Amino acid sequence: MINSKLPQVGTTIFTVMSKLAADNKAINLSQGFPGFDCYPYLQDLVSEYLRKGFNQYAPMSGVEDLKNRLAEKTKILYDIQLNAEEEITVVSGATEALYAAVTAVVRNGDEVILLEPAYDSYAPAVVLNGGVPVYVSLNLPDFSVDWGKVKAAITDKTRLIMVNTPHNPCGYVWTQEDLNTLAELIKDREIYVVSDEVYEHITFDGKKHLSLMTHSLLRERTFVCCSFGKTFHITGWKLGYCLAPKDLTSEFRKIHQFLTFSSCTPMQYALAEYMTEPSRYIYLNEFYQKKRDLFCEGLKNTPFKFTPAQGSFFQLVSYGHLSEESDYELAVRLTKEIGVASIPVSVFYHDQKDHKMLRFCFAKDEEVLEQALGLLSRPLF
Repeated sequence: MINSKLPQVGTTIFTVMSKLAADNKAINLSQGFPGFDCYPYLQDLVSEYLRKGFNQYAPMSGVEDLKNRLAEKTKILYDIQLNAEEEITVVSGATEALYAAVTAVVRNGDEVILLEPAYDSYAPAVVLNGGVPVYVSLNLPDFSVDWGKVKAAITDKTRLIMVNTPHNPCGYVWTQEDLNTLAELIKDREIYVVSDEVYEHITFDGKKHLSLMTHSLLRERTFVCCSFGKTFHITGWKLGYCLAPKDLTSEFRKIHQFLTFSSCTPMQYALAEYMTEPSRYIYLNEFYQKKRDLFCEGLKNTPFKFTPAQGSFFQLVSYGHLSEESDYELAVRLTKEIGVASIPVSVFYHDQKDHKMLRFCFAKDEEVLEQALGLLSRPLF
């Protein structure tokens, strides 16, 4: 029998709830994927490059044209000029980027600070590399960072801090004060940062995403991990990228080349051509704000309490004022009895801390959201 490296890890909650939704013919607002297709022009570009014979290995670090487009995007959005060849790496999804970044810097016994609730791939990546997760809970009810707790968690063994903005599952968007405080905490220590910024283009109500690259000190210490899938509605393509200074990128690529070596060639060329028009990502927040607003307006007709998400394509709701039912039990019951699947927020905590909250994904067509809201407005408790 294999002595498991991850004995506590089973099938992810996203797989579990998606299957439960399918089995019960429920509306799946659980797993975080768009319920609509990418733009036909992008599909046409992939077909074009397939037919042109771009079907062999891409360069290990990514197609040159695509890295150049990413450098242009970073300049447009953040006024930062990256070296496309030395500081940008195209990978097979942001999850791979996160794993490669952790692997590049974490050694046996190193401590890694994780801010909870946290995406479920963070801790396994740390453990598989011999690291020790150190959990710090975010503040309720807004899920802002408790910097006093973070400071208290830092020791001589702290090697890495993993952050996520805009945040999944809660939607919190980091402020300039957050960036400044983090920089102050690590400036005199050899501590690195992995920043999960896959929802960088999805912020609401005028809030701006502040990439950790925009802070001069953090830029030198940080692996910024991003996703084409979340931006262009192509999660099934499993394409992402990592932005990091030259020395960090060098170590990152040593890991990447033995994880996937390179990522899908025709899709990289298609994205490079598609991104020549910046409006295709600059106005994404407006597209998703309409969906968030529609969903939140409909939630007013349900018994749930909520604060509109600042970013991402997830909306949290709370029900502790109505029931002591566990969030997992409620998520299952709503899927089976009401016909709407969600994710219990307790799964984002290492100890399954239950704050009586559910996460809904509103990255769906309007008619689907309206149908789900109608079901959720029925008697639930």
